[in-house]
Amino acid sequence: MVLVLVLVLGWGTGVTIWANSRIDHVAALSGAENTPGTTYLIAGSDRRDGAAVGEDGTQGARADTMMLLHKAPGGNSYLISLPRDTLVDIPGYGAYKLNAAYSFGGAPLLVQTVEQFTGLTMDHYVEIGFDGVSEVVDSVGHVNLCIDRDVDDKKSGLVMTEGCHDVEGEQALAFVRARYFDPTADLGRQQRQQQFVGALMERVTTPSVLLNPFAQVRLAGAGSGALTTSESTGIIDVSRMALTARSAMNSGSTPVLPIENPEFMTEHSGVAILTDDADIAAFFAEVRDGSADTAP
Repeated sequence: MVLVLVLVLGWGTGVTIWANSRIDHVAALSGAENTPGTTYLIAGSDRRDGAAVGEDGTQGARADTMMLLHKAPGGNSYLISLPRDTLVDIPGYGAYKLNAAYSFGGAPLLVQTVEQFTGLTMDHYVEIGFDGVSEVVDSVGHVNLCIDRDVDDKKSGLVMTEGCHDVEGEQALAFVRARYFDPTADLGRQQRQQQFVGALMERVTTPSVLLNPFAQVRLAGAGSGALTTSESTGIIDVSRMALTARSAMNSGSTPVLPIENPEFMTEHSGVAILTDDADIAAFFAEVRDGSADTAP
């Protein structure tokens, strides 16, 4: 029994060390004073040109999908989508859409911008590169994705019938990149990317993956091409993030950002989503202390 325990613990430690060595890291966190609870900023980046991301995270990638995951001190968890077109004040640049923060200054500026907007300090930054989607999905077998129409999109290669399906890597990648078939274009693609991130976190926390050492090795290997995290964020933190996100989704704790005007015409950025400062402050204050209303 002692030998078995030693082997199991040794295997787990070895996989953890190896997995951490496979993840890219970026100096994303601001060092701002901590706020209560644990907060993750999850970004989905599209690196279709295959360009590498530099030390500041600015080269060859766009962060079009952003979600904030917060576990309050009392135990309640919330997963909140941050629309990329939300009009925010970007430090050093002024009023632009949220995703412009990544273009201007990579992960560090995106983190600063989200912290200023929400009043919450980010404890972890996790970026999922959509160029690694296919390998990650295949490493865990499949993800379950839903679509509201029949699709045969030649540009992306997405072929799906209306409804929910277990899809493998190639179709999952097409799912997050497709936009031309959809009359809502980038808006629809953003929603599908958010759905994918949620579905992936749901899948990696199933017992068949979480308790399977071989699946862990496959996932860690594939993750090296898809994950970029803040310097102190390792595979254990990513696992905790996935469990927290799954808890939030299963309990329906996915409140929607209060919006004042979804079609506000800006001076520099075209049509953006306008929010009210007081409403946003009140909303995230309730998220912070775990009292946010999640009723539809």
